Amino acid sequence: MARDLNVLCAGAVKGLVLALQGAFERSGGIRVQASFGAVGALRESLRAGAPCDVFIATDAMVESLQSSGELDAAPRRAIGSVQTAIAVPSNAPAPPIGDAAALKSTLLAATALYFPDATLSTAGAHVAAMLAQLGLRDAMASRLRMFANGATAMRELVAAADDGAVGCTQASEIVATPGLKVVGALPAPFALATVYSAALGKQARDADAARRFIDALAGDSSAALRAAGGFDAPAGTMDTRPGA
Repeated sequence: MARDLNVLCAGAVKGLVLALQGAFERSGGIRVQASFGAVGALRESLRAGAPCDVFIATDAMVESLQSSGELDAAPRRAIGSVQTAIAVPSNAPAPPIGDAAALKSTLLAATALYFPDATLSTAGAHVAAMLAQLGLRDAMASRLRMFANGATAMRELVAAADDGAVGCTQASEIVATPGLKVVGALPAPFALATVYSAALGKQARDADAARRFIDALAGDSSAALRAAGGFDAPAGTMDTRPGA
């Protein structure tokens, strides 16, 4: 009988986890039980006692949870960095976003802006701050479409069938959504590259299987999948020793 490997995973890494899940399960008699969501929601699930063998979130959050003793202290593995980007429906023309002025014009012209939760997700908080800095929060209030996480926001953008609408979330979530295309990363000064990492759960029931799954996510064998899925930086091991 297959053993369960419980994974709490940020939505930005969902596509990679799903791409690797089948082969991993076939290779080791393991059944991957993955829950996906905004990083803030994952942290609350962990603290509420959700089973967790592998935790995947922003590197900053993983580091914080290791420091607090809520995740295993073994060195975390960087999966890669993901740009926060603009999305449009696949058949829509790509609007200009090359600088802050062009981005502002594009957002003002959009019929709607789809993005993830501004309190629980990295990209959502960034979008909210960007709108405030651009002075667009009030002007766009009636056209803002916020959802629990980036994957849901992007699916809703596709379902709206509105070529005038745009989305903003992590590039990996856009790439993983059929019917959308990445226009490009946000321009300076709003560019944001977020590193995602994986670590062992504090009470991992099968630490060996958990480590093998993390290796599959962050190792050389999945480098092409990561690149195709919107990850920019090479994977590696984060040194979490004091003073490192």
